[in-house]
Amino acid sequence: MRDIDQVSGDVLDVALRLHRDLGPGLMESVYEALLAGRLMKMGYAVERQRPVSIDFDGMHFEGAFKIDLLVDQRLVVEIKSIERLLPVHAKQLLTYLRLTRQPVGLLINFGGDTLKEGVRRLVNNHVFESSAPLREPINPGD
Repeated sequence: MRDIDQVSGDVLDVALRLHRDLGPGLMESVYEALLAGRLMKMGYAVERQRPVSIDFDGMHFEGAFKIDLLVDQRLVVEIKSIERLLPVHAKQLLTYLRLTRQPVGLLINFGGDTLKEGVRRLVNNHVFESSAPLREPINPGD
């Protein structure tokens, strides 16, 4: 199994090539499909628009949100195609990481002139033992 740094590095390499070849301005779904397709050709397991359910305060929320890409069952990729990232986008990804108990996420914005300014790698530093779990982890057996 590839380590998380290699997985995130491969995702970023593919994203950089896509942005270089296509440029900004396409819809998010186009970049998502192409990124997923190229990663699958490299041998990665990739899920697109993966629904995530949560349980909170005695209530169940089926499909509460969707992860743009889940790579190898452990890297969450949130894709944007907007002029510039805002702080709320990083908060969104951090919440996804916390609720799914995933270690690392990438926020990739294809909307800028260069991809370099639109990439954030976020690490989930949430301490799970200090709060009740909101949902089951993505990986069975966790």
